[in-house]
Amino acid sequence: MSSRSFSKLNIRRYLVVIGLGAAIGVAGSFAAEQSNPTRLAHFTDVAQKAGLTMTTVFGGIDKKKYIIETTGTGVAIFDYDNDGWPDIFIVNGTTLEGFPTEKAPTNHLYRNNHDGTFTDVTVASGLRATGWGQGVCVGDYDNDGWEDLYVTYNGKNRLYHNEKGVFVEVGEDAGVAGSGKAWGSGCAFVDYDRDGLLDLIVTNYVDFDVSTAPAPGERASCIWKGAPVMCGPRGLPGAKNILYHNRGNGKFENVTVKAHIDQTDGHYSLGVVTLDFDDDGWPDIYVACDSTPSILYHNNHDGTFTDVAVTAGAAFNEDGREQAGMGITAGDFDGDGRIDLFKTNFSDDTSTLYRNNPDGTFTDATFAAGLGLHTQYLGWGTMFFDFDNDGWPDLILANGHVYPEVDKYHLGSSFQEPRILYHNNGNGTFSDISASAGPAITTAASSRGLAVGDLWNDGRLSVVISNMSAAPSLLVNEVRSANHWIELKMVGTRSNRDAIGTRVRVKAGKRALVDEVRSGGSYISQSDMRLHFGLGSAARLDLIQVRWPDGVAEEFAGLAIDGIRTIKEGSGVAASDATKK
Repeated sequence: MSSRSFSKLNIRRYLVVIGLGAAIGVAGSFAAEQSNPTRLAHFTDVAQKAGLTMTTVFGGIDKKKYIIETTGTGVAIFDYDNDGWPDIFIVNGTTLEGFPTEKAPTNHLYRNNHDGTFTDVTVASGLRATGWGQGVCVGDYDNDGWEDLYVTYNGKNRLYHNEKGVFVEVGEDAGVAGSGKAWGSGCAFVDYDRDGLLDLIVTNYVDFDVSTAPAPGERASCIWKGAPVMCGPRGLPGAKNILYHNRGNGKFENVTVKAHIDQTDGHYSLGVVTLDFDDDGWPDIYVACDSTPSILYHNNHDGTFTDVAVTAGAAFNEDGREQAGMGITAGDFDGDGRIDLFKTNFSDDTSTLYRNNPDGTFTDATFAAGLGLHTQYLGWGTMFFDFDNDGWPDLILANGHVYPEVDKYHLGSSFQEPRILYHNNGNGTFSDISASAGPAITTAASSRGLAVGDLWNDGRLSVVISNMSAAPSLLVNEVRSANHWIELKMVGTRSNRDAIGTRVRVKAGKRALVDEVRSGGSYISQSDMRLHFGLGSAARLDLIQVRWPDGVAEEFAGLAIDGIRTIKEGSGVAASDATKK
């Protein structure tokens, strides 16, 4: 969680962007916003009113002695009871001192009441659990039609099998609990071998032992801007990521070595997202790494992966420098049909936007897109999401520092930081509209996990954020856009039932919108897996083209807009390479 200062090249570029930004919507974003009488967003936090009243406990409040107290927890939006309405699961942590068993903080599951409120069903659902919880991902690993839940920990990870709305923890029996010595962070279900069964990638952060961990200020890596702070991750041993192969009998096999995942070592891995970055029909895996180069596992189609992040241009920023990556999101920000990547990083650095090129490489487009500002913030959860349904994915970032000392010593940042909302201008650039996007954006917090979903089934995307030592936030946009939209629930038959890995292309007028069904993403969180497409002023759809995870292509026509539609594998018109037409 450390970051070097800007290079001279970036300083120069930063100054150029400020001077010329109005031409591309960067520094001129506020002026452009003020001249536009139409407000795009007004987000308010309705968590308390909606019933999300838990407190996320994660180490000390005013002091963080060890790195284990800083990383926070993830959020999942998923329909656990199959009633068609997304529910909310929030991971919880603990403290160094611990708690009496009956008073220990627990994870929480909130059932959607369909009326704007939620009910805490943690105990009844079997999800009451304690410990140093971290990340969460969702996937129907046994294809029984009920979403299962995987939760990572500093210690044994947990796999919850969904038995018609009640969860049974089966991590040990299924072979995915881990050794208990690893610090699990992000996770994602992915059918990497396309056999119709969801496999599981788990990222690990550092090898951490509180009994041997250095104290604040004890080493050079435990001093930040002259102040003694908690140590790490630099100076601590990195951890290996784990890949589990689904054997189809409720059991998983650790194939980390067999799949060559172990050949990238010594990294501090956090957020993970799956995407088919080269559009070859096989899912790849991208990992945001703290203080080390990011990882891009390219799927070799034979059960193995090769880390191509360096050669593909996605390991470093444009200066060739590793960054302190936290969260990651994937989406086609510029409408060219290729899935791009956006990564949040430590303070005194920018987030990074990687534009996907036609040749299987990425270009750092951060400054060109107007995203090179706000270097004072430390970013975590992030998602591409089209909050105004204009057909162009926007960006939201959750921020919060790891060092409480930044306030005490006035180190140029704040421990609690506001969120950032970028509006996609539709021309390859973004405008920062945070200042007028509502109190839920401008209010400061020490945030971590973030997930996006259509919680109200009305085409409005809302945001759930996990906050350190505080209640979660539920951000709802009170500005109702007149733009059209469609949401697609993809159901696999030959492929995995969740259709994770499916690529969808929606054609409406002159636009073609592309996205993929995925598990994981953001910062160790899980967003609504239904695919949401804003359609702008388009009054109808021309065609929906689908490539299922097994490579079979189909086309669907005649679907009504402004609603949620289910698309089932095998029910469309067969097509060849449908997503590339």
